[in-house]
Amino acid sequence: MAGERQPLQLLDNLLFPKIFQAFHMAVQPGKLGVALLGVAIICLAGHIMDFSRTVVVRSDEQNRVSELQMYIDSPTSDAAVLEFRREFAEEGMRAGVFATLWRFGAGRFHAALRELFQLNFVGVAENIADCFRAVGWAVKYHYIYCLVFVAIKLAVLSVVGGAICRIAALQFGRGEKPGLVEALRFSLRRFTTFFFAPLAPVIGILCIAVLISLVGVLCNVPRAGQLIMSIFTLLALAEGALVAVALIGTVAGFNLMFPAVAYDGLDALDVIGRSFSYVFNRPWRMAFYSALATAYGAVCYLFVRLFAFLLILVTHVILRFSVWSENSNGVNKLTAIWPEPQFMNLFGSNGSTAAGAAESVAAFVVYLFLWVVVGLVVSVIITFYFSANTIIYSLLRNKVDNAALDEVYLDSDDLGISSPATVSGSE
Repeated sequence: MAGERQPLQLLDNLLFPKIFQAFHMAVQPGKLGVALLGVAIICLAGHIMDFSRTVVVRSDEQNRVSELQMYIDSPTSDAAVLEFRREFAEEGMRAGVFATLWRFGAGRFHAALRELFQLNFVGVAENIADCFRAVGWAVKYHYIYCLVFVAIKLAVLSVVGGAICRIAALQFGRGEKPGLVEALRFSLRRFTTFFFAPLAPVIGILCIAVLISLVGVLCNVPRAGQLIMSIFTLLALAEGALVAVALIGTVAGFNLMFPAVAYDGLDALDVIGRSFSYVFNRPWRMAFYSALATAYGAVCYLFVRLFAFLLILVTHVILRFSVWSENSNGVNKLTAIWPEPQFMNLFGSNGSTAAGAAESVAAFVVYLFLWVVVGLVVSVIITFYFSANTIIYSLLRNKVDNAALDEVYLDSDDLGISSPATVSGSE
């Protein structure tokens, strides 16, 4: 009997297979619904802000080149972008920042997936690096737009992501299925924590950077400036070390911040301390968990996208058999309002062949329905991200703090009493 128990105990000690529960948790209707609502709000905000159309685009017969593409492709990015903007500011086309980033990010995302399944990890890293460079371009050349949009996006994710993490925490830790309304109430009550926990380290980094820059200002003092600056160099290096630590902790620990609130009900400062602690105490374990979740998520995403593609394609093919008439442009009426979908472009080709206002309205209605399908695919990515990171947080918490997986913070509304408490599920 003892020999039989030992293998079972070894299997129980393996925590990483629990990450594979993330997909099942991610595709639940309640989570997908709230994620789809969040995607809709963020996209609507982006499209409304894109009325400013501040991105310069050069259009020719073959393709369109934006200033973002110039920034990515050119070794001397700043000079190339400034020259590009000067040359085509008047005669070129204009686009919105959100639309430009969306198209670029989607392209790099799918390119990274292709490289991942070819085991070309260098290619994956290059595509991810391009996404970060694209964000850098937006911050550098459209910083006011970015400040407003990031605030809106973070506010939406604080509610949506907080609710998803709360549902995942109670489901994974206690085996419960809380209602969506209760989860949304939880995230709304802790909105301030969800919103400011990721921002606080960034604000701290910026404050330290200002102090370091003040040391550099000393160098401008006539004659003795360089000597004075050299005296304070040690202080600048110490501050630089703090920035490096905070930067690593923020980037690596960001994924754990929302789960920390959902699992333990922590405030913003405790969230930062907890996420930083797990990053620096178990860096290799966290890297392994994150890599496993990323690989598993990529497979799940391809499955979901294939399902969505087949759903749209089958519907389109069946309808195509029963629509044989053509519009005034000599194009099949179905094709005119609904181009044939492709795996990498679920909406189909962008070329519109609608004839007249009625067909244009019909094409727009079909586009809205297709957007819901595409939005659900994006929603799966969001729900998987928050669900997987909630599981990872719980596993790291178990290893670092020796906390049981089923210990989940319950507030007064959850318990039906006047004071919050932390209750463990039955074993």
